[in-house]
Amino acid sequence: MRLSDFRNEPYADFSKPENAAPMRAALAQVRAGFGKDYELRIGGERFRTGDLLKSINPSNPDEVVGLHHKATAELAERAIAVADAFFPAWAAAPAAERIAALRRAAAILRRRKLEFDAWLVYEAGKSWAEAEADVSEAIDFCDYYALLAERQAVPEALVQLPGERDEMRYLPLGVGVVIPPWNFPLAILVGMTTAALVTGNTVVVKPSSDTPTIAAKFAEVLEEAGFPAQSYTMMVGSGAEVGDLIVTHPRTRFISFTGSREVGLRINELAARTAKGQIWIKRVIAEMGGKDAIIIDEDADLDAAVQGVLWSAFGYQGQKCSACSRAIVSEKLYDAFLEKLAAKVQEIQVGPADDPANYMGPVINEKSMKSILDYIAIGRAEGRVVAGGNRLQGNGYFLEPTVIADILPESRIFQEEIFGPVLAVTRAKDFEQALAMANNSEYGLTGAIYSNNPAKVERARNEFFVGNLYINRKCTGAMVGAHPFGGFNMSGTDSKAGGPDYLLWFTQAKSIAERIS
Repeated sequence: MRLSDFRNEPYADFSKPENAAPMRAALAQVRAGFGKDYELRIGGERFRTGDLLKSINPSNPDEVVGLHHKATAELAERAIAVADAFFPAWAAAPAAERIAALRRAAAILRRRKLEFDAWLVYEAGKSWAEAEADVSEAIDFCDYYALLAERQAVPEALVQLPGERDEMRYLPLGVGVVIPPWNFPLAILVGMTTAALVTGNTVVVKPSSDTPTIAAKFAEVLEEAGFPAQSYTMMVGSGAEVGDLIVTHPRTRFISFTGSREVGLRINELAARTAKGQIWIKRVIAEMGGKDAIIIDEDADLDAAVQGVLWSAFGYQGQKCSACSRAIVSEKLYDAFLEKLAAKVQEIQVGPADDPANYMGPVINEKSMKSILDYIAIGRAEGRVVAGGNRLQGNGYFLEPTVIADILPESRIFQEEIFGPVLAVTRAKDFEQALAMANNSEYGLTGAIYSNNPAKVERARNEFFVGNLYINRKCTGAMVGAHPFGGFNMSGTDSKAGGPDYLLWFTQAKSIAERIS
């Protein structure tokens, strides 16, 4: 099968009763499992430390989703040691064996899809549709990386010199530390973990403290799929006690991280230090967020632009590194754009994520909610609130979708990542200024342009400095295989997850030349 023949996992349409009824059943089934306690898994052994991390439902923080035994420094050392000891055997396993296990994992996720949807609704606060997209992407990563691994196992032939047999082989790196985020707690966890495993590496995975139950459930998938117990560890624990230890450990060969700029830069700095006994330069694969802009040109389809900005800014409460947090609008359309957008934003229904009538659910936790409200207060001083701006009633972490107009490029809410349902809108006198303002950021992840002017679109292709550019569509929703994902500057290492080159980050190339005559 060619990579271009890959097809993404289809999404269930929950507006159809035949799909909604099983989803409600899955929610009830998952709710019945709330409050269970989850042991640490290290090399096939289970550990109970008694130091429990409480995972809660952000739609109702009184509900405990899961209780997770936290690792100690001693257990973190043990996890690295087990992964290191097993690495030679896993690296030597036939590629076909690892690929088959990955395909089985895809099949298990597909079978348990609605169950995982429900865990995402409750633990991550995702709407039904957002949860379905997350699980579908996880399945896509499994299927796509299995295809990539097949291609990597039989690489394209090199130039053959006379009298030689010349070849390239791709070898696994060693022990990897995988640190996924809470906002795509299944898809990104699955993508980073399976890319490392299918290429022959062993991994120690430290999931987010906000979404550890989803990680524990994925560990069940790996076990059922036949990945050896020594090849992976799911280890809940604090960054200070175990996170720094596994990043700096001399037997750690690479770190795959998705999260904030601040944490990513710290990991990169720690990884750059050579520990005693370390014989390699550690590789860091990092995706660190964005401050993504959509340009609405004077030649744009205004209604399409309004809808695209709305979806990009407020899908999953704006808690996506790809979310639109800056709308840069031609002064010729500015007032009309704001009027139409504000009217649509005020119609957004916010409430518990398990109610499919709600387009927006809660933000992930109380700390995040307070940070977003602080940014809204800053925005009130820097611009004009035209929609939202408040916390909503209820026990959960619910915020109104917020639009703040008349923001200048030097403003904090134009420059700083907020990671919540807050959109800054800025006026541009012409396309030249709009493009300059869009590029006026330390980030460079996603961006979009709405324009029917071919010359301006072509300029954006060449000059809009982002890793993922979208034309006349929203700037979120990257699809595996079609939109390899990763950004420039402080958005990370541009590793292009879900793209044809991604597995190269988890391997090292060995050139072999044999004299045959």
